[in-house]
Amino acid sequence: MPSPTITTLLEGHRSQPHQLIEALQDVQKHYGYISEDSMRSISDELGVSLMEVYSVASFYKAFSLQPRGKNIIAVCTGTACHVRGAKMVLNQAISQIGAEPGEISKDGLFTIEHVNCLGACALGPVVTENESVHHHMDPGKLRKLIKSLKKGDKEGASHV
Repeated sequence: MPSPTITTLLEGHRSQPHQLIEALQDVQKHYGYISEDSMRSISDELGVSLMEVYSVASFYKAFSLQPRGKNIIAVCTGTACHVRGAKMVLNQAISQIGAEPGEISKDGLFTIEHVNCLGACALGPVVTENESVHHHMDPGKLRKLIKSLKKGDKEGASHV
């Protein structure tokens, strides 16, 4: 089955400017990020200015304007997580994955992000891997998580 084109993805949103966020979500879900070409198509299809599309896409943290790895590892670096060792956890991720925050690993499997707060301060340091939350994280636990993700062992990753 062929992959849907941007035009097909936007079919239910044509000429409906109030559906801008939904259109961005559809594009993000399908492509993994929102390219400049995608923003132009959304602008044309919905009848909103390119500046408005860019403003919304760049405002919300849920949207990425650059390609990302298959697995997104987000490390909370807020105050509560910071004082419990988040910097060591972040350094472990950078070292093991071989990419700085915001970059894609050479194998395309990972993007590391650091976020200011994940809203689970009592459980820090907190790391999210895609949609899964991992609490009381330390470099050893993160090392195991990343190894299991490299092997494609989603089951093992969710029990770290």
